[in-house]
Amino acid sequence: MPFRFDRRLTGLVLTLAILVAISACGGKKRPPALATPSGGGGAAAPTETTERAPVQPLEEGPDVRAMEGEGAEGTDILGGAPGTGEGGPLADIHFDLDSASLGDEARATVEKHALWLQGHRDVTVTVEGHCDERGTVDYNLALGEQRARAARDYLVSLGVAAERLRVVSYGKERPLDTGSDEAAWARNRRARFAVAR
Repeated sequence: MPFRFDRRLTGLVLTLAILVAISACGGKKRPPALATPSGGGGAAAPTETTERAPVQPLEEGPDVRAMEGEGAEGTDILGGAPGTGEGGPLADIHFDLDSASLGDEARATVEKHALWLQGHRDVTVTVEGHCDERGTVDYNLALGEQRARAARDYLVSLGVAAERLRVVSYGKERPLDTGSDEAAWARNRRARFAVAR
């Protein structure tokens, strides 16, 4: 008799476990998987679709805000550490103190970027405006926006589709160089081009 009781108990436990597993699977629908950049290897060719992925919210801070709802999408591709401004396919451009005007060197760099973007039509770019540590938070956010827009507008004038370009200002929030001298400040007065698929 005890053997038969154990068998029934085992069957009951097994049945309950199956019911719990089935009920857990039938609940919420999983969110769609997001495409992530591959580290090389055989990446599938992108498919064309008219539906855009939802924009991920920008992590805002005291000195960071998205411009006109334009947040960064995706992740950097082709190397480069996030937030460093170095190592990506498109080099940073730099600005003079309190200026959002593109100098000759910056224009030449943006022209090279436009050529690269014409050959890589599957990518989008978030143009990030950055400033040095001097000035107020609001002043640097506005100046960062002007710098990013100047770079974006020049890319558009060179034939890059505006819908492939986003603008964000980080003001003085994400310095490339944490020093407090003219060399550090000059490195931080920049527009960075974050490339994503």
